[in-house]
Formats: sequence, structure tokens, C-alpha cells
Amino acid sequence: MAKIATTPNNKIIFVNPPYERIAAGYDFVRHITNRAPSLGLLYLAASVREHGYQAAIIESDIENLDPDQVAQRLIEEKPAFIGITLFTVGVWQAAQIARKVKKQLPNTIIIVGGPHISSMSMETMQRFTEFDIAVIHEGEHVLPELLAHLQSGKVLEAVNGIIYRHDGELKRTPPAPSITDLDGLPMPAWDLLPNFPDTYLPAIYDYPQGPVATLVASRGCPFLCKFCDTSTFGAKVRANSPQVVFNMMKHLHVNHGIRHIQFVDDLFLASKIRTLALCDLIIENKLKMTWSCTARVDTVKPDVVKRMKQAGCWEISFGLETGSNELLQKMDKAARVEMSEQAVKWTAEAGIRCKGLFMLGYPGETTETIQQTKAFTRRIPMTTMNLTKFTPYPGSPVYREIYGTNIRDDHWEKMNGMNFLWSPEGISTQELDKEYQNILKSFYKQHRVMHKYVVMSLTNPTHLIRLSRFVAGFVKAKIRSYFDGRKGVLIEEENHL
Repeated sequence: MAKIATTPNNKIIFVNPPYERIAAGYDFVRHITNRAPSLGLLYLAASVREHGYQAAIIESDIENLDPDQVAQRLIEEKPAFIGITLFTVGVWQAAQIARKVKKQLPNTIIIVGGPHISSMSMETMQRFTEFDIAVIHEGEHVLPELLAHLQSGKVLEAVNGIIYRHDGELKRTPPAPSITDLDGLPMPAWDLLPNFPDTYLPAIYDYPQGPVATLVASRGCPFLCKFCDTSTFGAKVRANSPQVVFNMMKHLHVNHGIRHIQFVDDLFLASKIRTLALCDLIIENKLKMTWSCTARVDTVKPDVVKRMKQAGCWEISFGLETGSNELLQKMDKAARVEMSEQAVKWTAEAGIRCKGLFMLGYPGETTETIQQTKAFTRRIPMTTMNLTKFTPYPGSPVYREIYGTNIRDDHWEKMNGMNFLWSPEGISTQELDKEYQNILKSFYKQHRVMHKYVVMSLTNPTHLIRLSRFVAGFVKAKIRSYFDGRKGVLIEEENHL
């Protein structure tokens, strides 16, 4: 595919494909999980729209669309281009959509990008011939240039940062430079989302009151934790200016009625100076919004969290991972358990909720480290926790460490953090699943934790409704587990590779 015939059709539809976020047996979790839109697609849609293209967005899971329904909508719309964002877990569904569209609209160009493509681009394009072109890493500058070349019939080898097909072979162009001026990007195209913001709820109890929107104030993370794939945005931190971040917050508040912002940066607190400058703008302009963000424990100081609280910060999420210093070392995490405890304590003393992000089943996990994590979650003043099932993602250092290669035949559709695809020596995936439930129950059954959730449920009925549906589903799944002879284990099959 070196050349494409000129076409007057300038319509491009961006698709966040449906994918299985929940492990088999845990369907009830859907009632409380995150349903935020893809910020990446919102930025891409805004960028191509600035260049004269007609853009639309399909959020498949949020609209409850299966692959066939997505494909049918695309066929009816007849766009010249389709842009699909790929997470590892959604590749097969994306290919199914592309295959059906190609049968009806053979001239429609299907372009893929996203985290999975950034880490496994050539392998994915070799495996799925339904995808015409891959955009690697950031696409806001690359995609408009690519579309212009496709419409004018120019050769694609001049477009950096892509993989394309030519005479039956895959051709890869040199990498495109990273985007250094984030302030120069257009504001995300929230107006393209149907029923925004009402339909787009974050995870239960992750916000004090809605409506809610997500934002990023920076890109990149300089820390190289072994379980993390940073191939999309890289190690260098690039940030919007505090004024531009404030402007986006104000725009969402005034034009869409947003009352809470979730910053989803890899490292929101990368710069104390930027953080405090944003806080000052919020305080000085009396912007009545709450917000939450992510942070490393070594970036938190008492004076910073105090100012953040004054500026409306409601919750900070910390990547605590485990209660074992030995495992933290294996992960190449610079922090230690003692430092994590101090950061959480400072945050709680400032009046900000603490959310701990943990994982279970990392290489080296033992019954002893599991008990250390359980004890750790109970003794720190944490309000909520997110426990994921360790998944070796392609592109992460630990993937090569475990398998000895970057390329293997994986069950990509199960890589959602809710399946145990691998287990440490001496522990089965079923045993891990039991401990997974035990850690969550041990934390959430604490009176201090339960009290906070009762208060939130009573002050925001939306949380109570979602929780009721979750509990009913959990009880039903437990009963079914005993009837099926699984003795309370919720996973319905052994996923050990």
C-alpha cells in the first residue's frame, strides 16, 4: 500500500473496540468498574478535525456494542478511514470488526494505534492482515499527515512513525519525534461523545459527585518498573503548562457541568513546581471543582498535599504494589514499604483520600509476601484499594524476563489484569484467586473503611445503586461456584499458561 487513490470522502471514525475487561466468573464487577472514554481518541479526533476532517467516535463498551454491532454501524456510515485504538486485550475484537468492514467496504482504510501497537507493532500487523496501517507511539501529528498523503495519493514512505503494506510486504518508516509542546495540541473533542458526561462514569467510589471527566496534564514516566510498558509516551516527561490545564478544567466545568476531574497521568506529581502553580490558579480563581490524581510515594511532601487539599484534591492514587520490600526490589521500584507508609500517612493527615494500587502474583510472590501485603493494606490509612492480577504484558521488561523473548503466541484477549495468566512457582492460579478474594475482604471489612463507604453511599445514591447490583451479582456467582463444585472459587477455568 504505497499509494491510495484520491477520495473526496474526509470522514474518519475512531473506535475503542469492545474487549473483555472482566475475568470469567467475575461478570458482576461490571457494575462498579470504570466507564471513562478514551482520552487518546479524543485528542486524535480533535487533531484531525483541525485539519478539516469529519470525525466521530464509537466507545463500544460504554455503548454496550459487540463487534458485529460496531462493524454494522461503520458499514452504514461508510467512512473513508477508520482509526482503532488497541489495548492488548482488545486486539481480537478489533480484528473481527476490521474483517467484517473490509468485506463490505474494501476501500476503507483501517488504521490502528494505541499501547499495544506501540509495543507489538510489527507482530500485530503480521498476524492481522485486516489492519492496513499502524501509527506507532503518539499520533496527533502523524495521523493528519498520514490522512493527507492517503487522500492525495502520495507515497507513504515520507510519513514518519507508521507501518504500512506495500506489494505484500510490511514497510516501517523512521520514528516520528515525540510531541514536546503539549500546549499546542487542541483541547480533547469531548463534544463528539454521545450523552457526555452522563454516560461516562468512573469506577464506583472513585469520585465524590458527578459529572466526572478525565484529563492528562503530562505524558511520559522516567521510572522503569519491570511490569510496566512505557512504549507509547516514553521515559521523558512532557507537560502542559498549569494555565492550559486550568483552562481545560474550567472549560469542562462551564461547558459540560463537570464537578470532578480525574487526572490519569502516569506521574501527575512529577513536578512540585507545576503542581503548586496549578493549585494556585484553582485557589485564586475560586474554581469549585474536586479532583484526583496519581503519584509516586517519593514525590509526596506535607506542604504539597496541604496545598493540593486547599485546591480541591480529593484523592491520590499510589502504586504501592505489595507489602514486601523483597518484591518491590524485584519490580525495580525505588520506593520501599516504609516510604509508602509515610506518604500515605501524610496524604491522609492533609485530608485527602488515599487509594492504593496493588498487584498479586508477581514473580517471587509467596504465601509469606501475600500475608505481608494483607497486613500492609490493613495498617495504613488507605480509603480504597485496587488489586490486579499480575499480567506479563508484551513490551514490559518482566515479559522478556519470564519468557525469554519479546514474541510468543499469547492469549492477548485475556490480558486485562483480571486473569491470572501466569503464576509463581509453588502457587496455582486457583490458590492465587482465593488469596485475591481474601486480601480484598480483609481490607474492606475493616470498620473504619466500611464507615467511609456508608457515608459516601448515603450522600451519593448513585454509588449505593451500583454497589447493590455488584453485591447481588457477587452472591449469585458465589452460589453458582459451590453448585459447580468450585468451592467458592469464582474463576471458571484455569488460565495458567
